[in-house]
Amino acid sequence: MATRSTCLRRQVGAIVTVDNRIVATGYNGAPSGVRSCDELGYCNKDRQGLPSGTGHDQCLASHSEQNCINSAARSGVSINGGSIYVNVRPCVHCAKSIINAGIRRIVYEKDYPDELSLRLLSEAGVRLVKLEPVPEEPDEP
Repeated sequence: MATRSTCLRRQVGAIVTVDNRIVATGYNGAPSGVRSCDELGYCNKDRQGLPSGTGHDQCLASHSEQNCINSAARSGVSINGGSIYVNVRPCVHCAKSIINAGIRRIVYEKDYPDELSLRLLSEAGVRLVKLEPVPEEPDEP
């Protein structure tokens, strides 16, 4: 899903499963009907010199987790009790949406610089599972 991202800064994708079935997907990008950074040819946050993990209100994109949750809502699919798989740990805004959507587990690959999201997810009882990199197989002669 991350490969579909229209963000110039970070490509993130999300998949929600319920009972081991994929029920919703999302990637970070501009809302429907709004030109993306990819189309505009610049990142609004980069133009302002905002570092990663800050300036969420200046970003044109919705995060993959938000888009995934919104996709489920649009389709009338319950994600309560489900798991979300995302390549980057959620920010605080996405953590709030995840908690309120009833998602109980987050499986992610890379950390994100947002300690408040960790606190909220822990307090809400959402389980975080960080994937460990798989060692590469040595080339055979």
